[in-house]
Amino acid sequence: MTTAQHGIGSGFGAHSTADDVLRGIDLTGRLAVVTGGYSGLGLETTRALAKAGARVVVPARRPSAAAEALEGIGGVEVDELDLGDLDSVRGFAERFLATGRPLDLVIDSAAVMACPETRVGPGWEAQFATNHLGHFALVNRLWPALEPGGARVVSVSSVGHHASPIRWEDPHWRTGYDKWGAYGQAKTANALFAVHLDRLGRDRGVRAFSLHPGGILTPLQRHLPREEMVARGWVDEEGRPLDPAGFKSPEQGAATQVWAATSPMLADRGGVYLEDCDIAEPAPADGARKGVKDWARDPEQAARLWELSARLTGVDAFGGRPGA
Repeated sequence: MTTAQHGIGSGFGAHSTADDVLRGIDLTGRLAVVTGGYSGLGLETTRALAKAGARVVVPARRPSAAAEALEGIGGVEVDELDLGDLDSVRGFAERFLATGRPLDLVIDSAAVMACPETRVGPGWEAQFATNHLGHFALVNRLWPALEPGGARVVSVSSVGHHASPIRWEDPHWRTGYDKWGAYGQAKTANALFAVHLDRLGRDRGVRAFSLHPGGILTPLQRHLPREEMVARGWVDEEGRPLDPAGFKSPEQGAATQVWAATSPMLADRGGVYLEDCDIAEPAPADGARKGVKDWARDPEQAARLWELSARLTGVDAFGGRPGA
């Protein structure tokens, strides 16, 4: 079934928190993987899921820092994972699969935003490689654990996807690098990934969603100088958030991804982009930065991106054996 890209009246909204959307939901016995689950929205997501009874695996580029940040939260495991390194992705997936446990939830929350031009792996642009290709490889390698339990996969995109479609002629920004354009492309890729994964997985019980969590000041802004955030009207000269910027708290920012992963209202749906704890509307023609752009939900673009990603990473759970 193809899910319509229109709101369903969830009863939640922009001010709902992760605890709000989990009220009355018992996740005892459920197993989740949350990338970036020890910082910012990921940390709040891990906390809320664990509080509701789930066991949460948090793969981290800096396991010691993750363990420190997660201290005191029960039911959490930490392992090592660098999404910009495909060997690291493979290592984590192999270790997890060796445990023989089925997965119920995967929330791809880790990201890098608006960084200076950086290359990883074989010269890939870092935002596209980390935010999209690393998660693409991770989910495909974890597929043997996803299918048995009919898992949900949540790909954390952003309204930033409005900044750029996929640059098919130069996805790695080898010319004319623009940090916000590169971030936008990576967030478009996150949304398209969910579109095609849902198409491939829904007959096997696996559903996928993407979402905009809202604007939240977290360590995601680490690459932005304060002067730029002041110029954008996000913070004052002392770095304090400005109310007109409309930022959510981390508890509110985590709500949509937690809702996507757990809501019974989404049980027979998938492949759609969410915001403010509901299915988002298509982006308006007036250019307002809300809703989802056509280029981030087009099934042909999604299939093309899947093919490109499989070729680049050497991994495709649906098209043959994973690459060596």
